[in-house]
Amino acid sequence: MSALSTITLQSTRLPSGSFGIWATTEQGEVVSIHELKKQGFAWHWKSFFGTMLLDITEVDGGQALILTPSMALDYFSQPASLLHGTLNWSAESLLLKELAVIYAAALSEGWFAPSFTDWQKGTVGWKLMLPGEMAQAYEALLMQAENQGAAYAKEWFAEIIAEMTVQQEEVMSAWNQLLVEQPVLVPGQESSMEERLWWDEEDWLMAIGWKTDGVPFRTCLQLVEPEEQEEWGLRLILQDKQNPNQLVEFDSNDSLALRSGTFPQHWREHIQERISKDLDKCIRVLPSLESAGQSGSIRMELSDDEAWEFMDQGSLGLLQAGISVFLPTWWEELKLMRPQLKAKIKSAVGSASGRTLFGMQQLMEFDWKIAIGDMDLTEEEFMRMADEKKRLMYIRGKWIQLDPAFLAQIQAAMKQFQRKKGLSFRDVLEAHLLGEAGTLSGGTEADTLGQDAPDIAASLRIQVELNGHLRSMMKQLQQTSGITVVDPPELLHAELRKYQLEGVSWLLYLRKFGLGGCLADDMGLGKTIQFIAYLLHSRGDAIKGKVAVDASASASARAKQSPALLICPTSVLGNWQKELERFAPSLKLHLHYGAQRARGEQFAFAEAIGDADLVMTSYNLAQIDEEELSAVEWDVVCLDEAQNIKNAYTKQASAIRKLNAGQRIALTGTPIENRLTELWSIFDFINPGYLGSLRQFTHNFVGAIEKTGDAELTSQVQKLIKPFLLRRVKKDPAIQLDLPDKNEAKAYVPLTVEQGTLYENIVQSLMERIDSLTGMEKKGLILATLTKLKQLCDHPALFLKETGRICEKERSNKMSRLLEMIDELRAEGDSCLIFTQFVEMGHLLQAAITEERNEPVQFLHGGLTKNKRDELITRFQDRTLPQEEQCSIFILSLKAGGTGLNLTAANHVFHFDRWWNPAVENQATDRAFRIGQTRDVQVHKFISLGTLEERIDEMIERKQGLSEQIVGGGEGWVTEMSTSELRELFALRKEWIDK
Repeated sequence: MSALSTITLQSTRLPSGSFGIWATTEQGEVVSIHELKKQGFAWHWKSFFGTMLLDITEVDGGQALILTPSMALDYFSQPASLLHGTLNWSAESLLLKELAVIYAAALSEGWFAPSFTDWQKGTVGWKLMLPGEMAQAYEALLMQAENQGAAYAKEWFAEIIAEMTVQQEEVMSAWNQLLVEQPVLVPGQESSMEERLWWDEEDWLMAIGWKTDGVPFRTCLQLVEPEEQEEWGLRLILQDKQNPNQLVEFDSNDSLALRSGTFPQHWREHIQERISKDLDKCIRVLPSLESAGQSGSIRMELSDDEAWEFMDQGSLGLLQAGISVFLPTWWEELKLMRPQLKAKIKSAVGSASGRTLFGMQQLMEFDWKIAIGDMDLTEEEFMRMADEKKRLMYIRGKWIQLDPAFLAQIQAAMKQFQRKKGLSFRDVLEAHLLGEAGTLSGGTEADTLGQDAPDIAASLRIQVELNGHLRSMMKQLQQTSGITVVDPPELLHAELRKYQLEGVSWLLYLRKFGLGGCLADDMGLGKTIQFIAYLLHSRGDAIKGKVAVDASASASARAKQSPALLICPTSVLGNWQKELERFAPSLKLHLHYGAQRARGEQFAFAEAIGDADLVMTSYNLAQIDEEELSAVEWDVVCLDEAQNIKNAYTKQASAIRKLNAGQRIALTGTPIENRLTELWSIFDFINPGYLGSLRQFTHNFVGAIEKTGDAELTSQVQKLIKPFLLRRVKKDPAIQLDLPDKNEAKAYVPLTVEQGTLYENIVQSLMERIDSLTGMEKKGLILATLTKLKQLCDHPALFLKETGRICEKERSNKMSRLLEMIDELRAEGDSCLIFTQFVEMGHLLQAAITEERNEPVQFLHGGLTKNKRDELITRFQDRTLPQEEQCSIFILSLKAGGTGLNLTAANHVFHFDRWWNPAVENQATDRAFRIGQTRDVQVHKFISLGTLEERIDEMIERKQGLSEQIVGGGEGWVTEMSTSELRELFALRKEWIDK
C-alpha cells in the first residue's frame, strides 16, 4: 500500500464497552493492522504510536484494534495529522471526537460528580457539570448520538471513570473509601428509597466527601437514660469537627438557647441554619420525634418503648441521614447480650441417694432459669417482668431488653418440654456432647441443648446446667480412664489383661445407669472373655449363693435376678459354650437351640430356662421364637457379632430390638462395614432412640458424611457415639498384647486361556444389556455379573457348574498356586485356613487338595450342624490328638467361619477369593491372628491379574473407609457406578492371560 494513500478511520462500540478501531481504503477494503497502526496512530503517543495496542477483534472484511474506554478518550480527543497521506473520519468517529474533547475537559477541570439522582434510584452514575455553552453543545451531541444509533455516548463517560478507578491507585483508593463510608451508593444495598429521599444533593455530596462542608461542627442527638422513675431524655449536642471532645448542648426548641458549655465565635453564623436544617432532617427520618406543641422541634422525653425503638432502629436511620447519635455506653453490649433459657438439673438427680437413672428416656427433674449476661432470673421473675410488656427494664443495677420474639420462643420451649413431660437423659446427654461447654455464674458447667421441634426458633439457646453428680458422670462417659476399675471376678478361671478389665468396668458402669454399650474392640482382643467377666460380676451374689448353699437356697437367691440372653451366629454357639464352660463353670447355661428347644406351650420356655444365668440362642431363632424371647424381662441382652442387625429393616433386627432388657450390649469388631446406617442400627438396639429415628439420623448425618465426608458432622457423630462405644485396636501400644507379627502378601496369578475367553463373553453380554435396563433390573444384572466373574476367576468348573468330579488344577492358576503354597507350608509343619465365599468352591478345593496331598482336609460351611462344626474345630485346634487324627488344612465358608471362631492352630490364612470388604476379610484373618497365637501369621490374598479383582483391589487400597473415619473398614459399592466406569472396571487386560 502507498504511504500517500487515503484511509477512513472507522469505529464501533463493542459489547464489553471498549471500542473497535479499523480503517478502510477508498475502495472500501479494510487495511491491515500494521498499516492501521502506521497511519491511524502516527500521532498517538499514549499507545506509543499504536505499538502497545495488542488486542484485536474481527470486523467485516478484516481486523480492528481494541481500545479501552479511557484509551479511546485519549485517542479521539487528540488532534490528528499525517505528514504523508490523507486521513478521513467516519460519521461515528467524528461524533466520538467531539464527545472526547468535552469529556477530557470535564476530567481535567473537575466538571463532574456522583449522580445524586441515580443514587436515589438505587444505581451508580455520574453527572457532568459543564459551563454554559459547553453544556449546550453536549446536549446537542447526545441528541445527535441518539439519532445515529450511538446511545452509548453518555455511558462512555461512566466507563472511563470506572476504568480510571482501576488504573489509578489514588482514584481507586478514594472511591473505595467512599463506598465504605456510604454503602448506599452500591445498588440494592441497605438504603431504601425512603431513606434516600431524606437527603438533598448538597448534603449528600458533602456526606460522601465529594464536597467540603464549611460548617465547623456536626449536629448530634444524645439519648439520656432516666434517673429513678423519670422518662428517657433527648439532648441536642453540637460537636466540633476538629476537636471531637468539645461538645455544646443546645435547647432543641430554640437553636440559640445554650444549655451547657461554650462554643467558638466562628460557629455563630452557621448555628441557626444548620440546626434548623438538621432538626428537620431528624423529623423526616423519625416523625415520632417531632414535638406536638412546636412544629420543627423535637421532643425532649421518650417512654421506655420509644427509647428502645430509638436505640434499636431509629439511631441507624439517623446515622444514615448524616446525624450523629450518642447512645448509652451499655447499648452495644446489651445488643450482643442474648437471653438464654437454662434448665437447672436438681441436685439429687444422678446421685447414689437420688432416683436411679434407667436408660435414655429417664426424665430429669429441673428448674427453669433465664440467664441475661451474668445475671440469672428465676422463671417466676422473668414471667413477672414479661407481663409488664416492656422492651427495656432496669433490674439489679442493669438495663436488660425483653424481646417479644424471644418471649414467644421461651413459651414454645416450655410447652414443648411440658408435652414431653420434661427433659430426658437423652436430651441432657446430647446437650452436653454437642453443646459448647462453658462456665456460667457460680462455676456451673452448662451445655447448649439443640432444638428438637420446629416450633422453637433456631436462635434460641437452651442450656442444661448439670449438678455435681451428672458432671462427674458425663466426664467419666467421655473419658473411660476415669471409671474405677473393678477387681477381677473371683469365679473367673482366667487372667484378664488390663485393657480387658477396663472394658468390664466400663460395661458395669453403664449398667448402673441402665445404659447400653457397644464393645467394639479389634478382632481377637477378647470381647468374649470380657463379657463373661461382666456376667460373673453382674450376677456375683446369685452365683456365690449357688456355690455356698444348697439348691433351694440358691433358687431363692437367683429368683431376684432374671437371666441374661446371648444372641450370636449359629456357627459360634459351640465356641461360646466351650469358652463359658472353661472360664466360668459356675454360670448355669441354657442353650435354646435345635428341634427340641422349648417353645409354643404356655410357660414351656420359662420353665425350660429355669434359674439359668445365661440363655444362648442364634439370630435366626431370635426372629422365629420372638414370642417366647420377648415374654421374658431379661437382665441383659447381648448380641455377639452385632453387625448381623446392621440392616435395620429386617424382621430379625426388628424382633431383637423389641426384646425387654435392663441393659443391652453389642459385641462387634466391625460396627460399620458399608454404611453409616449400620451404626445407627446397632445404637438403636443398645440405647433405643438415642440417635433419633433412622430418618432423622439419615437426614442430619448420613447424606452429608457419605457424599462429601463432612468433617464437622463426622465429628458430631464421633462425639455422640463415644460414650457408648469402646474400641481398642491391636496396634495400640497401651494394649501391650505382645502378639507375633501378621504379614500380608498378595498372590497375583494370570487367567488361563479358557478363563480369559469366558471372561470376555460375560463382560460383552453385560455391556450389550446394561443401557437398556434401569433400577433394580440394572442392579441385579451387575451383581449377577460380579458373581459370575468372581466364580470364573476361582475356577472355570465353578462358573460352569461342573460338579461331582475333581476339577483339573491346570484350568485355574489360582488353584495351581494354592496347591504349590500348601506343599511348601506343610513341608514346614505349618497349618492353614482357606476362606472362600462360594460353598461349591470349598467342595472343589477340598476334593482337589485331598487328591493332591492325600491328607485330611476339613470344610466348615453353613450347611453343617452345630455338633459337626464343633467337632471340626476341636480336631483342628487340638494338637494333642494322635497324628493320624489331626487335621492341618481347614477350608471355611467366609460367612459361616469368618467370625467368632478361635483357630490359632493355623499360622497361614488364604483368601482364595476376595470379599472386597477389608473389615470382613480382617475378621476372617483374625480367626488365627488373635490372643493365643504364638507364631507369626502369614496372610495370602489371591488376585487374578488383568481382571476386576485387580482393579477393585486397587480401589480398596486408595479408599479411606467410612468406618475408619467414625470408629476405626469400608468399601466402594460397584452397583453405583456409571456404565463407563463399569466398562473400565470389567474390561479384561489381555496381556495377563496365560498363553
